Amino acid sequence: MKAIQFKTFGAPDVLEYVERATPQPVAGNALVRVKSASVNPSDVKNVGGHFSHTKPPRVPGRDFSGVVVAGPAEWLGAEVWGTGGDIGFTRDGTHAELIEIPVAALSRKPSTLSHEQAAAIGVNFVVAWLGTVDYAQLAAGETIAVIGASGGVGGAVTQIAKARGARVIAVDRQPPVADSPAARRIDAYVPFDEHAVERVKALTNGAGADVVYDAVGGVAFEIALGLAKQRGRVVEISATGKRRVEFDLIDFYHNETQLFGTDSAKLGVTESARLMTALAEGFESGSFEAPVIAQRFTLAQAREAYEAVAAGTRGRVVINMQ
Repeated sequence: MKAIQFKTFGAPDVLEYVERATPQPVAGNALVRVKSASVNPSDVKNVGGHFSHTKPPRVPGRDFSGVVVAGPAEWLGAEVWGTGGDIGFTRDGTHAELIEIPVAALSRKPSTLSHEQAAAIGVNFVVAWLGTVDYAQLAAGETIAVIGASGGVGGAVTQIAKARGARVIAVDRQPPVADSPAARRIDAYVPFDEHAVERVKALTNGAGADVVYDAVGGVAFEIALGLAKQRGRVVEISATGKRRVEFDLIDFYHNETQLFGTDSAKLGVTESARLMTALAEGFESGSFEAPVIAQRFTLAQAREAYEAVAAGTRGRVVINMQ
């Protein structure tokens, strides 16, 4: 099979387009022919050596969509999708024509999505669901402020929140792209600046948001805390700009704020299957929309795909195997 691998850490030019042996799945595993796989910022960071548990040589890639070609009879020919914090890190990943994963990790792809659309869902929607539903337990009628709503994770949060019946306030340097899935689901937009807290409070009768999902972190952390109502919940997934932060501890405990750190990389491909199956229901019903695909590449063009993600793009970058 053809695959992309890296033997040393570095910039995207360390990626090699190689021929590797076809995996022979052991008992309890299945073999998936990858049709499409997306490239996430975490994939670029992985190749760059930001994760100490990754040991080269390694095939990178977390998100995928494909067809089961070996495994239990009931799964043969099934269209599946998935993601995981182990694939591409501690086991070979999805930027290859074939991937071996546990049968327990198989989740059926929504019929409403093409393979490349399905491949663009995993990381962003899993961490969005984990923080919004599992941790913050956002409920119908509540208000959520989404910092970084125009990004991949923030856009997924807006979709999940709106499907749960919440009011969505987007907080960002610029509003989501017009007519994008996120733009169609926000109830209000607030610029991310020194007036963000007072503007959100003005939109919530002075109270603040029930839930704040901060997809930026670091430079946005203090503002995120300020957006939360009394006993509000704040979800953090990033540390853009700085990893050490300061905040007023007295204000924090007087407000009785609940703070959640959310890391989808802690969920392996098997653990992520539960969330992928839950997400599939939303896509099948039409509650969720696929994100915009900004650029498409072949497997042989993987370096260019990684360079595009490293440079930053509004929309998803996908590698199509065929």
